[in-house]
Amino acid sequence: MIPQPRLGPSLLAGDCRRPRLPSRVSALRPTLLVLLVAASLGAPSAHAQTVALPAEVVTATRTPQPAAQVAVSVRAFDTEALRASPTATLDGALRSVPGFSLFRRSDSFSANPTAQGVSLRGLGPSGASRSLVLLDGVPLNDPFGGWVAWTKVARENLARVEVVQGGGASAWGNAALGGVVQILTQQPSVQTTGANATFGDFGTRSAEMVHTQPGVLGTFDLGAQVFATDGFSLVAPERRGPIDVAAWSRHTLLNLRWRQPLGETLSWSAAFRSFAEQRGNGTPYQHNGSRERSLAVNFAGQPVDTFGWTATAYAQDQGFSSTFSSVNATRTAETPASDQFSVPSTALGATWTGTWKHGRDSRTSAGADARTTRGETREYFTFVAGSFTRLRVAGGQQADVGVFALHERALAPQLRGTAGVRLNSWGETDGHRRESDRATGIASRDDPYADRDGTAFSPSLGLVWKPDAAWRLRANTQQAFRCPTLNELYRPFRQGANVTEANPTLRTESVTSAEIGVEWTPFGPPTPPSLGAPTPPAPLTLAATAFWNDLHDAVGNVTLARGPGTFPIVGTLAAGGLGRQRLNLDRTRTQGAELSATWNVSAACSFNAAALFNDATVRRATVAPTLVGKQVAQVPRRSATLGATWRAPGQLTFTPRVRWIGRQFEDDENNLRLGEGVVPDLGVTRPLTKHLTLFLTLENLTDARVETGRSADGVVNVGTPRLLLGGVRGSW
Repeated sequence: MIPQPRLGPSLLAGDCRRPRLPSRVSALRPTLLVLLVAASLGAPSAHAQTVALPAEVVTATRTPQPAAQVAVSVRAFDTEALRASPTATLDGALRSVPGFSLFRRSDSFSANPTAQGVSLRGLGPSGASRSLVLLDGVPLNDPFGGWVAWTKVARENLARVEVVQGGGASAWGNAALGGVVQILTQQPSVQTTGANATFGDFGTRSAEMVHTQPGVLGTFDLGAQVFATDGFSLVAPERRGPIDVAAWSRHTLLNLRWRQPLGETLSWSAAFRSFAEQRGNGTPYQHNGSRERSLAVNFAGQPVDTFGWTATAYAQDQGFSSTFSSVNATRTAETPASDQFSVPSTALGATWTGTWKHGRDSRTSAGADARTTRGETREYFTFVAGSFTRLRVAGGQQADVGVFALHERALAPQLRGTAGVRLNSWGETDGHRRESDRATGIASRDDPYADRDGTAFSPSLGLVWKPDAAWRLRANTQQAFRCPTLNELYRPFRQGANVTEANPTLRTESVTSAEIGVEWTPFGPPTPPSLGAPTPPAPLTLAATAFWNDLHDAVGNVTLARGPGTFPIVGTLAAGGLGRQRLNLDRTRTQGAELSATWNVSAACSFNAAALFNDATVRRATVAPTLVGKQVAQVPRRSATLGATWRAPGQLTFTPRVRWIGRQFEDDENNLRLGEGVVPDLGVTRPLTKHLTLFLTLENLTDARVETGRSADGVVNVGTPRLLLGGVRGSW
């Protein structure tokens, strides 16, 4: 039996509201489509953006594997790329991969945490991430809602981030439906200290430091960060009213880790993380807060050259709170809609992975993992005569256990094959939803939900063929699954005039995926300058991938009613309000192609380009036949990035980047269109001394309008306007 965590008291208290500053937002019509498409077909890639795969990658199979043998699509960012990326956030840096996005176009600088779920290649964007996000092998996905608070991860001590699109289910299981993002931290063996301080527009300021101290018994790592911004208004200027204020945020982060060898073949480490965040969400009443305490213990063994293993156990205790309101048509006043005053949740998990090498040309990885989560929402709703009159408590518990095995071997001198299987058993227990009158305590609803369980089988097959030094071809197919989150199952919510009902009968999502990729390096990597030196990147690399995903029982917010009036399931709706429920769509299909190029002109200059052509449509929907043929909400049909790195005279390094986002729809019925946008960014660095570097980041330097949301009454939300940040980084 998996141990059952107990719900603790709320971790959150207090009012997150504070004064805000006005913002500067202006619109700019996109004009760079032709340039971006041309670049995607033949232009290069900057080292400071998406870098060539390192010698080994970890995430594809849960163990280090030569990059040339990986059958799935992997993009990797090293320390230099992450620091040089011209963006204020980690998720913003990962947008250099066109297939990477959050639920909406906003990044974690301004997005509500519940909208920070990850989508890869447009596989059904949702606040509940359909991709698994890991920090050193431990899930970052919220136990209750599945979203990812990207501000939990500081950038100063990151070693690498690996993005696996469309693969990874056999290795990772539940939630790896669309792929896996793994964040790997540095583990220095000598004493080091690093720090940075940043200041910029909208009162943005942050400070971060990391320190590693070796000792006689082991090594101690310390990391800390404080961040605050006064933010900007989320509503477009033409509809902005007195009630619209800046969406501010502030957070603190503390990381502690102890690493110790236990002999020549065994080591262990323990990592503790503490995180606290508060955000304003664009009006005086709306705000949210998050807190987390987590502990992870890892053991790694290398008993013999042909066998190694790792084991990790972790515990997470989290809390969340949030308030929502309805704003009147003139945006002069707001009425509280709900006060989600406490969302306690916990997660316990453990994993074990072993790797056996069978000679030079084959190996097997196998293991097991288990995770159990528990959480519930506690909130006030129905605001009458100046106060909330009703209380809702809803939640439950989920458990998941899986075993997996992956085997790879040489099938011919230039051909390698990989086969994987995974079997998961999952269960949902203690599902409940209780609603009562606050004044009398009389229950108006007391729904206990039946326990449910099931199994999921996830096979995978992959091939990698290198007919000669210039070409690499790969193919991969797999099946994957995702269980609906506790939030999707049990918690309804109201946002403005719109109501979305929960659904405790949601079925598990499943996907069948396939992709074919080709990579051409016509000149090959140059010879290393000396024996043992790292091999420089190839001068030119062109790559193309065609992919296909058939998603069954996709969880979507399906529109059932339009206000004004009172309707079954969704209740009373105001004029202009929409009533939705989370329902399973029988089948959606996401297919398309991804093109990329890198060109290392010289040691001082490199370019990159990538483009994604994506067709995500509803193929069958018994619950809503009118949706068949519609585009999946929040998925652009086309997107692209273009970047460069130039180490100029005077020790200046420039890292420009341009992102193009195609048109997409806000809603399931394709009535609310979000316009396309072109966003240019620029990063500049210059060393001041041996230990100090000055850096400058200019996001959205043309102050382009990026539409991030649109309501039925015409209110448009916008993303980050022009944002100038500067600071200094030191290392000793």
